[in-house]
Amino acid sequence: MENPFRSEAAAFQFLLVTVGAFALITIAAVLNTWAGVAVFVVLTVAAIGYYLHQRGQPAPRREVPHWGEPDEKRILVVANETVAGQGLLEEIRRATSSGRAQVLVVSPALNSPLRHWVSDEDGARASAQARLDQSLQRLGELGVAARGEIGDSDPLQAIEDELRTFGPDAVIISTHPEGRSNWLERGIVDEARARFDVPITHVVVDLEAEAEQA
Repeated sequence: MENPFRSEAAAFQFLLVTVGAFALITIAAVLNTWAGVAVFVVLTVAAIGYYLHQRGQPAPRREVPHWGEPDEKRILVVANETVAGQGLLEEIRRATSSGRAQVLVVSPALNSPLRHWVSDEDGARASAQARLDQSLQRLGELGVAARGEIGDSDPLQAIEDELRTFGPDAVIISTHPEGRSNWLERGIVDEARARFDVPITHVVVDLEAEAEQA
């Protein structure tokens, strides 16, 4: 799920403002019922305006500290339908060829809007897990040790989550070619580069072309 706040600090600030607003409404309502209603309306309008303003602001660039050993590189791979594509596997192998590396492959469980709202994500997660298992198996055949996880349906949130728990030194994002990629249409790669202070490599995987070559 996409985080409506640009940072944890913004979320905490919103919480404090909400508590303060509730206190003001309660005090006004005790003094006079209509005063309480008026304060509620004014604060609600102000909150909506502030929220819309914040949504239009760029996210603060987040620095990512190095977590591993000095000679170890941590690589985060984010891909969904292209996670087992040959182009992506070759890029992962190239990125891990120069020394010790830990590789974490995250596949967001994409779902239809209707199924998302009714919390029916079992099918999306099962499909993502099957593709992820295939990718990890092929990486093992190439001599690359990697582990995998099913991530948040929003790829940016999936990256954000792994910054807290994995601490990557580099991120590889894999997409379909332009014109067939929902992530590119949404500007996911550009947004990730603007938001996260970590090298990001974009790999285009054409599954149709790979199938024809095979």
